[in-house]
Amino acid sequence: MRVQIIAVGKLKEKYLHDGMAEYLKRLTPYARVEIIEVPDEKIPDRVSPAQEDQVREKEAERILKQIKPDSLVIPLAIAGRACTSEQFAHLLRDLEQRGHGEITFIIGGSLGLSPRVLARGHFLLSFSTMTFPHQLMRLILIEQIYRAFKIIRGEPYHR
Repeated sequence: MRVQIIAVGKLKEKYLHDGMAEYLKRLTPYARVEIIEVPDEKIPDRVSPAQEDQVREKEAERILKQIKPDSLVIPLAIAGRACTSEQFAHLLRDLEQRGHGEITFIIGGSLGLSPRVLARGHFLLSFSTMTFPHQLMRLILIEQIYRAFKIIRGEPYHR
């Protein structure tokens, strides 16, 4: 399986880089994972709703250019489908068994994703109704992808 993660902004903290590197290494026996960072847009201190929409749209242009036409797209959104780690593992297994060899997850910037990006998704996935920093969300997502492959293979880790 090929997994692509498109994320807005660059990782800035060393601990996030280290965590991502560790899980990317752990994932090598299970999947080819590609991380694509698209530049985030500068957000003014006092931003209007119209300016927020403009920021999301500029980031959307960058995101949508990176999506491969044959990839199954899963944007992360608070309003998306929530699932347990086991359900997430079964979802990945089922998608692969149905012939979806490439999955693209999308993590928005600090203002979230534009409606155009959300509409491009085959379905929306939620990790919580809480808001997480978008950089930390990358680490959470990659860990859950690793956990899912361990569950699928019946290997110890997820308990």
